[in-house]
Amino acid sequence: MAKDVWVSDVHDGTFDGQEIELKGWVHRTRGSNKIWFLVLRDSTGIVQCVIKRNDVGDECFENLKSALIEASVTITGKVNVDERAPGGHEMVVTGGQIIGAVNADNPFPITESAMEGAEGGETEFLLDNRHLYLRTNRMTTMLKIRSSVFGAIHSYFRDLDFIEYHAPNFVAGAVEGGSTLFEVPYFGRKAYLTQSWQLYAEAAMPALERLYTIAPSFRAEKSRTRRHLTEFWHAEMEIAWGGNADVMEHGESLVRNIASTLLDERSDELQSLGRDLDLVARYADTPYPRIRYDEAIETLQGMGVDIEWGQDLDYSKEKILTQDFDVPHFLTHYPRIAKPFYHRPDPDDPKYVLCHDLLAPEGYGEIIGGGERTWSEKEILERIDEEGTPRDAYEFYIDVRRYGGVPHGGFGLGVDRVCSWLAGADHIREVIPFPRDSRRVTP
Repeated sequence: MAKDVWVSDVHDGTFDGQEIELKGWVHRTRGSNKIWFLVLRDSTGIVQCVIKRNDVGDECFENLKSALIEASVTITGKVNVDERAPGGHEMVVTGGQIIGAVNADNPFPITESAMEGAEGGETEFLLDNRHLYLRTNRMTTMLKIRSSVFGAIHSYFRDLDFIEYHAPNFVAGAVEGGSTLFEVPYFGRKAYLTQSWQLYAEAAMPALERLYTIAPSFRAEKSRTRRHLTEFWHAEMEIAWGGNADVMEHGESLVRNIASTLLDERSDELQSLGRDLDLVARYADTPYPRIRYDEAIETLQGMGVDIEWGQDLDYSKEKILTQDFDVPHFLTHYPRIAKPFYHRPDPDDPKYVLCHDLLAPEGYGEIIGGGERTWSEKEILERIDEEGTPRDAYEFYIDVRRYGGVPHGGFGLGVDRVCSWLAGADHIREVIPFPRDSRRVTP
């Protein structure tokens, strides 16, 4: 029952005038008692299948006519060029059968009217039926874009001889802050779901020197914004013998590579979503400016925003700051008091740390956070004690500095945010198969 021919093969002219067999699902139907039009869907697109009673006989005609939306079918027929048909080709059917029927008493619930009534196809009803919503054109398109983004990340790092490295999801301490930890029972002890691969990546840094991962991370945030998930996919990297500037170069190059890959592999999908390809090309080609935290604060204050030096920039501030950006911008050198202990103080002015965020335009905000690590034993102990953080959970992390510590750095990229931004999605949950937020853990 292997599948040999795809709908995309029909439309590229490979089988013009030939009889073939297609396998797929019923996307749409219409017609009369003499001629029936069945639009077949597979993962590569749709094709119109023309079923004539006189050609296939009463039994086959009635059988295929009874196939409801999302029933799975096999169709045999001759490929015919017809500019009036979707995609410019159609199948003149000679036979076919229903493989998996849909019961008329329980029809496929995702209707065109339900789709049209949702902003970006996202209502609670559609979220409740996510397992079926995955089959819609919009969601299929998003998943293809997502696949290309993941592929671009892997290709970027592997082409530079980075080693893919994996860290545990159960951890004993925080990376980003205790208030966003998911606590889980662990055989009579407390454990937490990881917020980041970083601490364990730093442990492997002296062994591998250049390493990366793409893995889930978890943040117990109750934020209900278009850019937050409680479970999200994190692309992270770490390099030995590198500083903040080196890490930013990789971050910029990676994002450019993702944008360029989407233009090469998914231009049709982006256009079907209404995305401006020239805009995506700009993100692939134009240099990303760098601004310091102090400059950003002055800019925001000049715009009447209520913010004080030393405060971190939340999304509302990022949105205002980026409203006039035409490409992503790096925001560097945050105050020491605003960042966790692992960010290295700037030797030229220790009230700042050597870090950066990459802020995307169009209201999407931060997509990368990274910087140079506090890499000496003396400095890391000072920073941990400065925050009042217990040392016990970080003894392994301190050991990395005790035994041949070197300058190093890395970043974390929110893959779902990048997908959302480059696809022009209204909400981050549009680009992940089964989104998890503070209200939803099913289906």
